[in-house]
Amino acid sequence: MELRHLRTFETVARTLSVTRAAKELHYAQSSVSDQIQALERDLGVELLDRSQRQVRLTPQGVALSEYTERILKLLEEARWAVARPGSEVAVGALETVGLNLLPGVLSRYRSLYPEARVRVTQGNRGELYKAVRRGDLDVCLTFGDPPPDAGLRAETLAEEPLVVIVPPEHPLAGRGRAGLVELSAEPFLATERGCGFREMYDNAFTGSAAKEPVAEVSSIGTLGACVAAGMGCALLPSLAVRAQAERGEVAVVQVDDADLRTPVTMTWLDRNSTNPNLIGLQTVLRKQLAA
Repeated sequence: MELRHLRTFETVARTLSVTRAAKELHYAQSSVSDQIQALERDLGVELLDRSQRQVRLTPQGVALSEYTERILKLLEEARWAVARPGSEVAVGALETVGLNLLPGVLSRYRSLYPEARVRVTQGNRGELYKAVRRGDLDVCLTFGDPPPDAGLRAETLAEEPLVVIVPPEHPLAGRGRAGLVELSAEPFLATERGCGFREMYDNAFTGSAAKEPVAEVSSIGTLGACVAAGMGCALLPSLAVRAQAERGEVAVVQVDDADLRTPVTMTWLDRNSTNPNLIGLQTVLRKQLAA
């Protein structure tokens, strides 16, 4: 049995789709099919039930999938167990998280592991989770929970409160607090649908306080600048607006009648859990965010 054939079979067995497996592995669909057939010839059994359009495992396929998962995980553990000290750790983060949390974390990490090389990537949540699944990133930091995936592990590092930012001259700026119903009478800006920040907004303004934003802005930086210019208000994690508020460009309003929070989540590939560089970074992250 060739290792690449086992990796391909594991991906097909996990996704139950030749198409999705080909996309994840960056193979042509025909290459995935050829590798599965080669594995079947090697073992002398059929691993996939091809009598239906949807991919299903035969009993032999189910049995092999259990072994394949263990084989690949053991191989990954062996690879990390002999990893060269000072090798690279790849971190992904939302722009807001990266800007406000990573500098202190990475500075502390480098002081403890001076030979380590760090690679930082920014992106949206979907891009970051895909990169972790592919193994391009060792860990990513996001707001909110990752999508269900048996191959991923996640841990909440902190709970970040959601606040409303308003222009400095806004009447609510002096009060610093307001309820959701009162806030719903104000014009709000939000990010585009599908963005994690938009989910926070939509989840907060429901029921009697539900409202559509007057503008959609893709960039958090631009969103804050629009609020500062007087276009309206915005609901965002406190972490995302801290620097702008400290510069006096916007004022922060606490939401009185709702405990609005979002988790700061660390997500990594389960089979990379024994990577010593990842373990070191995770330790620093836990201590820094708990402080």
